Amino acid sequence: MTCVCGSDLWPWRGAEPIGDPHPMGHEYVGFVEEVGSAVTSVKPGQFVVGSFATSDNTCANCRNGFQSNCLHREFMSTCQADYVRIPNAQGTLVATDDIPDERLWPGLLAVSDVMGTGWWAADAAEVKPGSTAVVVGDGAVGLCAVIVAKELGAERIIAMSRHETRQNLAREFGATDIVTERGDEGAARIKELTGGIGADSVLECVGTPQAMHQALHSARPGGNVGFVGVPHDDAVDGQELFFSHVGLRGGPAPVRRYLPDLIDRVMGGRIDPGKVFDLTLPLDQVAEGYKAMDERRAIKALLTP
Repeated sequence: MTCVCGSDLWPWRGAEPIGDPHPMGHEYVGFVEEVGSAVTSVKPGQFVVGSFATSDNTCANCRNGFQSNCLHREFMSTCQADYVRIPNAQGTLVATDDIPDERLWPGLLAVSDVMGTGWWAADAAEVKPGSTAVVVGDGAVGLCAVIVAKELGAERIIAMSRHETRQNLAREFGATDIVTERGDEGAARIKELTGGIGADSVLECVGTPQAMHQALHSARPGGNVGFVGVPHDDAVDGQELFFSHVGLRGGPAPVRRYLPDLIDRVMGGRIDPGKVFDLTLPLDQVAEGYKAMDERRAIKALLTP
């Protein structure tokens, strides 16, 4: 099972150069068909969950918890297909103890990227029990970030969204407030809701200059911004950041760090990130999935064989 990611839309729209035609997709769960001679951590027939960034899970960067910066990292890019080869399978794939109920597969698929990325956004922004967290972005990553903020004990979770369907799902996931304003108006609204101070943690899940600007201006002095939206034309003013006392951390999510815990949460029914999939299509209709997401008729398209 695979899907379309919001970041896949950038090259689809022409915002990133493509060059020659090539396969797409970096989110996946499925059954192991065969393994290489050095792979002992999984075996044929097992149901596995992986990450969009492969890792050996043994190098210094992996041991420090940053598997998405593994010294032998390869980014997955061929998952919208019937079969996929996983480099670094030994350190990348995590097998479930048993074959999960098919109703859990969408949630486990979400763990391979958007749920793990949402967790990293909250981790990087240092969401703590009793804190106020703001989520910038109402795509699948942003909505999963709301789940994470709740799981980490945030008392107030403010989702920034203009779309009613997504607002409703954000509330279902744990959002306590919805802010529809964007840019400077959005940041001003956050300040208004927090007594003029700003939020403890801001989770930037878009990747545009406006979203980054909004995130940085929504955090309080001493607060933190976790940015996981793939940056496009971002320009952070170093002097402004210096005097803001706002911490900034992000990058490709080390999903492998979180996989065992997130799999357990999904398998145990504690979280259901699979609800971000609101369109299911057969693989040969993947183009409609891209179109529906681009037109915001769908949050995230699930692809089945």
